[in-house]
Amino acid sequence: MSYYKVLGLETEPFSTSPDPAFFYESGGHKQALTNLLIQLRLRRGISVILGDIGTGKTTLSRKLIQEVAEREGFIFHIILDPVYPDKRAFLEALVQTLDIKISSKTTLSEHQLEDAIKDFLIQQWTKENKTVVLIIDEAQKLSATSLENLRILLNFETNTGKLLQLVLLGQLELYPKLVDMPNLIDRISFKHILSPLNLDETRQMMEYRLRQAGCQTSNQVFTADTVKVIYRYSQGYPRQITLLCHNALTYIVPRNQKVVHKGIIKKIRKETQAEWSLAGKTTRPEKPKIKSGQPWGYLIFSLCLVVLGGIMVFNHFRLKEPVPVSPTPKESPIESFYKATVEQLKEEQNRTAQ
Repeated sequence: MSYYKVLGLETEPFSTSPDPAFFYESGGHKQALTNLLIQLRLRRGISVILGDIGTGKTTLSRKLIQEVAEREGFIFHIILDPVYPDKRAFLEALVQTLDIKISSKTTLSEHQLEDAIKDFLIQQWTKENKTVVLIIDEAQKLSATSLENLRILLNFETNTGKLLQLVLLGQLELYPKLVDMPNLIDRISFKHILSPLNLDETRQMMEYRLRQAGCQTSNQVFTADTVKVIYRYSQGYPRQITLLCHNALTYIVPRNQKVVHKGIIKKIRKETQAEWSLAGKTTRPEKPKIKSGQPWGYLIFSLCLVVLGGIMVFNHFRLKEPVPVSPTPKESPIESFYKATVEQLKEEQNRTAQ
């Protein structure tokens, strides 16, 4: 018998699979989903969703697909791993993804492949009255060449809208790539950053998943103190919340317990850290020790931002004349660039919310 049946549940409540039935609509996730549907209906062209690892981008994409599938006038396709060595490989993959039938038995040139895609999009809109939606997950993997190819595809349009609707979902590494392409970033009709959940949203997400799994009892499976501990350890990242909750339930079932107390979460956390520590000693170099309360996700994410910021600053200034730099600047170019970037994105999100 599965562990969740022992708890009186119908299905697993804390699976990490991107099941849209378990998509919890936090304020940020609901705003993203609603605006994406609006952009698709208006055929605005390209929308971008950014977020750190584990913030729910993939689950959002599955929920979007479910919503689109329930509406008439849309056909959708999804690319999960957008890594292509060159333009030709990208176009061939796109022809296959869109299920475009090629009658010619000869190898088509890149120009012919583009024409085939354009003809397909025109036919879907003018004859079938269908809007083609292409969702690209892990979009931070897209090369500059692939992004340029997508920009060209956005040129295919009618008097009332774009023939191809693009939704890019990726980690924040995608943003500097877009900034480097003014002709593409100017065409983005909607962009949104998915943030971690707050404490109240963490509790609501856990309760929602239990209800979706068939929990009928009013008794709490997770105490209020337990929710606080889970939030502290997970930092509000949905994937980490799900993992902690899953491990907690599989811990209490063999012990005939019905409630997860905070001590169980602390024990699980300690055991997990011990396992990683042991694995680190046997399979990889020892890393500097960090206090247990320090959020790993934000540390790693901050390091990524510093590296990406350095690359962006270099690309921005490499074609310009050298500028004298003060020997003791008050604020580094990297800090200035990312402060401006974050403020810009927040302002755009606030305008969208209004």
